[in-house]
Amino acid sequence: MGIPTTRRDFLKVTAITGAALWLPGFASAQDAAQPSKRRFLKADKGGLLGRDEEEIAARLLRYQAAGFDGLEADAPGLNIDAVNAAVKKTGVPVHGVVDNVHWQKRLSDPDPAVRQEGLQALIQAIEECKQIGGTTVLLVPGRVTGPEETHEDVWKRSIVEIRKALPTAEKNQIKILIENVWNGFCETPEEYRDYIDEIDSEWVGAYFDIGNVRKFGKPEDWIRILGNRIVKLDVKDWGQENSFCKLGEGDVDWDAVHEALIEIDYSGWATREGKEDGSIEETSRLMNELLNIQQMS
Repeated sequence: MGIPTTRRDFLKVTAITGAALWLPGFASAQDAAQPSKRRFLKADKGGLLGRDEEEIAARLLRYQAAGFDGLEADAPGLNIDAVNAAVKKTGVPVHGVVDNVHWQKRLSDPDPAVRQEGLQALIQAIEECKQIGGTTVLLVPGRVTGPEETHEDVWKRSIVEIRKALPTAEKNQIKILIENVWNGFCETPEEYRDYIDEIDSEWVGAYFDIGNVRKFGKPEDWIRILGNRIVKLDVKDWGQENSFCKLGEGDVDWDAVHEALIEIDYSGWATREGKEDGSIEETSRLMNELLNIQQMS
């Protein structure tokens, strides 16, 4: 691709590079994009990961044995030293963090004091992510709750607060990724796209949740509209009895999703969220099957 000249190009290059940093057998970012190599890195949500190095290391090794490439953590509140020691010991990365206060300390809250708390938590999550070698912070930017927190309020207030965190994101080289969730906000792909574009920063992109969007439309359509704004994926299925379900048993058309991801040249982390599969070994197998992941020896 050469030197990125737009925000979207930057996100594409850094997403591929981030995958290449951790995937065995990838000598360069260019290798990560080759069809003969693995396109997706598998992870699961890990919460705060554990109390100490021994517990975290054991967990990382269990996921590695099941075929996962890494985990994602919650932050702020990580035991940084223990996480780093466990990652070094096992060689299994923690690829990013989820802002674990964004629902309660919303960046769209009518109270400026609450928004300030949410901003400080986001900044701390960015810093903790950097300290453990991650690359992104997943963020829910707000929630539509009523006349004092409308869609327009969430849009305007959250953008103001996110922009305040951008210097910290740039300093630490950590991207803030907006997730599509059931918060009454950006329930069309065009709104989601335009929201990210209005922030207008190479340090902000989309953390696209495949299952969450099925309530509103076809994920493959959203993927094509969002394009290179997508930096990471959450993997869920939806539809069985109007709820989340085991991967492959819902309404998500995984062949169509895979085709759309190939079309936008997505390469990077795919993180399972949910416990409906029965075991992590089964989750690993289903992710391989549904996303056409070829395990490397």
